Amino acid sequence: MERTGSYESRGSLIGDFGFGGSDRRFAFSRQASFQQSHEPHTPISIDFNDSTRPFLSRTSSSIDVPLGLYWSGEDDKFSGERKELFIGLLTGRVGLVSDAFHLTFGCGLLTFSLFVMAASRKKGDRIYTYGYRRLEVLSAFTNALFLLFMSFSLAVEALHAFIQDESEHKHYLIVSAVTNLFVNLVGVWFFRNYARINLAYRNAEDMNHHSVFLHLLADSIRSAGLILASWLLSIGVQNAEVLCLGLVSVAIFMLVMPLFRATAGILLQMAPPSIPASALSKCLRQITAREDVVEVSQARFWELVPGHVVGSLSIQVKQGIDDRPILGFVHGLYHDLGVQDLTVQIDCA
Repeated sequence: MERTGSYESRGSLIGDFGFGGSDRRFAFSRQASFQQSHEPHTPISIDFNDSTRPFLSRTSSSIDVPLGLYWSGEDDKFSGERKELFIGLLTGRVGLVSDAFHLTFGCGLLTFSLFVMAASRKKGDRIYTYGYRRLEVLSAFTNALFLLFMSFSLAVEALHAFIQDESEHKHYLIVSAVTNLFVNLVGVWFFRNYARINLAYRNAEDMNHHSVFLHLLADSIRSAGLILASWLLSIGVQNAEVLCLGLVSVAIFMLVMPLFRATAGILLQMAPPSIPASALSKCLRQITAREDVVEVSQARFWELVPGHVVGSLSIQVKQGIDDRPILGFVHGLYHDLGVQDLTVQIDCA
């Protein structure tokens, strides 16, 4: 059986075999069919009774696909991170995709941190009785979490480059890396007072400022690593990208882990690190040793923000005992220990 026909019959044939018009399996037509599209085309001849010959052959087929089915990247105009992300996804270049995501989310987080610096100054109200100071801790935790994700993504990118054996000189990242390095170094200079890795946080503002500094510093290290990798590749050093990205990933991870542990501990209401656990246990023993106290239970202590410790406990006393001396003793004991807000519940046995 022989079928010949125009473009409409070929469209029917495409539909019969379940191929879409944008299916890349039709991209095997000879280039000559595009370059000489003004010449008459040879009709397609398919013998459906021949089981040894495939319906579509790469060697003898002359199926012509309209030029409109092909996308040309030069015809569309994108700008900023959207263009970089789209091109990275289309070309399969992990570096462009990683850089686009990083720039987008990084700028958003830094903007959020600056907003929090102003919003956290609001005083407490009926809904947020402790105020908005913990926004600073939340902002610092978000920055730390993003930097950990960036460290992981750089490690994945290095592993991808190692597996694919990529050793190309990535010119398309140099301009972005140099610009980012310059901008981030300016930001690092503004936050230079928070340049210590293991910073002793006196308040929530210190924690948030430190997170912004680490964010800018990590960006600078990343940009410097990309520039160094590109230079090493240009002079012929093999696997330079793998080495540089791996070192940058490890450096960022080590820089941000102390901040991540500190912020996560506050949000999870961990026991305050500023007060040793042995000191809290000693206070409980002193309260229990009083003759008018029967039992001490539900002792909980945590940090609302750095430098502000909150606690609560329940004390069971003997029947008919005046609880005011006990309350004064307990409050004085924990106040000397560094607990600012203490709630004590007194019950009679």
